[in-house]
Amino acid sequence: MELAAPPARRMTDIAPFHVMALLARAKELEAAGRSIIHMEIGEPDFPTAEPIVAAGQRALAAGHTRYTAAAGLPELRQTISDHYRERYGIEIPAQRILITPGASGALQLATAALINPGDRVLLADPGYPCNRHFVRLVEGRATGVPVGPETGYQLTAELVERHWDEQTTAVLLASPANPTGTAIAPEALAAIVATIEARGGRLIMDEIYHGLIYGAPVQTALAYSDQVLVVNSFSKYYGMTGWRLGWLVAPEDLVGTVEKLAQNLFLAASTPAQHAALAAFTPAAAAIFEARRREFLARRDFLLPALRELGFRIPVTPDGAFYLYADCGRFTDDSHGFALRLLEETGVAITPGIDFGGHLPHRHVRFAYTNAIPQLAEGVERLRRAL
Repeated sequence: MELAAPPARRMTDIAPFHVMALLARAKELEAAGRSIIHMEIGEPDFPTAEPIVAAGQRALAAGHTRYTAAAGLPELRQTISDHYRERYGIEIPAQRILITPGASGALQLATAALINPGDRVLLADPGYPCNRHFVRLVEGRATGVPVGPETGYQLTAELVERHWDEQTTAVLLASPANPTGTAIAPEALAAIVATIEARGGRLIMDEIYHGLIYGAPVQTALAYSDQVLVVNSFSKYYGMTGWRLGWLVAPEDLVGTVEKLAQNLFLAASTPAQHAALAAFTPAAAAIFEARRREFLARRDFLLPALRELGFRIPVTPDGAFYLYADCGRFTDDSHGFALRLLEETGVAITPGIDFGGHLPHRHVRFAYTNAIPQLAEGVERLRRAL
């Protein structure tokens, strides 16, 4: 009997999300009756806002269940175009906006459209792990650039210039970022864009946490160039995680390319979800999102000093998202084992740094404040007793 073909070689470079195994264990403990405080998963705990749910129900009742065009519902693309004008003061033609199955669909389009086998893409390390895996999926080489608190855990124009070489074709950034919650200041982002374009490269910009900003306002990378590719999502700020909907803003010369890819990769995003998302830009929904943003801010301002008091080192206050990236070196040199031990002994679930790259992962963990303050307070008290 002949042996079956082994998995593709690229699969050895695509690591699993270690936090998912930790989450599975947390669910087992809960099923056995244990109380678990969840601070491991980056999913808002709020339900989808009622105006969006109602719009989705109306879409289903009206029979909006057939395919849309690959680029998405025209009304939604125009509404997002209006959003860029109203929020950022820039004009983005609707034809440059493609609706995708989540931000993941947008990232897949962007990387597949730009990256040839062997091309290098620069990313911040630590960073969201799927970004480097999307690069690997299309046979590119994701190069993590170690970053720390001195640059707000973000790349700078100087770091891009230092690490750029002849094989580099793109930079993939996120602002605010996962796992650190830090954002890139507008002037720093403008300098990064200029540095990349001076070398003939492209910037892929992940802006999925843009609505969840707690300090100085951020600017979209689209304000500095019409050559960047911007990824956004309805999951985080808009609270539509399970609806699986996002968008990609592409340069005009790439629109046909990414639309062709969309036709072949996933045909179109969910039609009922697209109709529901139209309601995300209504005043009623905006009021809900603002109240939730303020609640996330209150959670950050509770959890940040509490963790510092326990001995976690968090040198940079996050600008947005809902994460705290903490140095746990005072307690351990094995963040993965540390997270597993805390789960078993205290019922507090957090994410080990091993999920976010190769730069000091053993001494970092991520806390997600996607839980109400009373639960966060209980988690802090359990940690206090254990540590």
